[in-house]
Amino acid sequence: MIVQSAPGRTISINTGYLRAKRALDIAFILLVAPFVLLVGIVVAICIKLNSEGPIFFRQKRIGQNGVEFEMLKFRSMYVNSDQMAHREKIIQYMNGQKLNDDSTGKMMYKDVQDPRITKVGRFIRKTSLDELPQFWNVLMGQMSLVGPRPPLPYEVELYTSHEWLRMVGRPGLTGTWQVYGRSRVTFQNMVEMDIDYLEKQSIWLDLKLIFLTVPVMLFARGGA
Repeated sequence: MIVQSAPGRTISINTGYLRAKRALDIAFILLVAPFVLLVGIVVAICIKLNSEGPIFFRQKRIGQNGVEFEMLKFRSMYVNSDQMAHREKIIQYMNGQKLNDDSTGKMMYKDVQDPRITKVGRFIRKTSLDELPQFWNVLMGQMSLVGPRPPLPYEVELYTSHEWLRMVGRPGLTGTWQVYGRSRVTFQNMVEMDIDYLEKQSIWLDLKLIFLTVPVMLFARGGA
């Protein structure tokens, strides 16, 4: 049993569940590998035709218990884009500021009008296809299919002890935040969703969230 705590909150993770979760990760990747490779090739070709630069984007992220790793994504931005603008947006998001409204007038906490994003990049971000290369991170054991999204190093530097609890579990491709909110969820709500998932986590919950992720991707709900 692995236990982590913060003022007023304690998370216990069963090691048996972790072994079953890892087995699920590997089995699922082997099952969907042909589809992921096929879609990945199409996305890669579109990226190369749309703008100059590499197909993949590599970024340092913070994983389970604060361990840093290199996360893979399909490149969705122009090469040499200013990263300071993104850092400022992240700080605004963590402070609860909305960045813009969507077409329905609902609050959006992610910048969907970022000029650094390419035309293809907008589509693959909205449908989460930019995250397909992260199946490699899952296979390498740096991530899991389900779990909190891995934050950037400068995000974690601003975390309180309570917010650090979302780092207890292995980061995931999808999770409660991705299924039920994405860009329409405040930072504090995201933190609570992640901690709630870690407190309740089970194989059945993981399977449910994986199943619910499919329509989110197909219909691009809350994508940014």
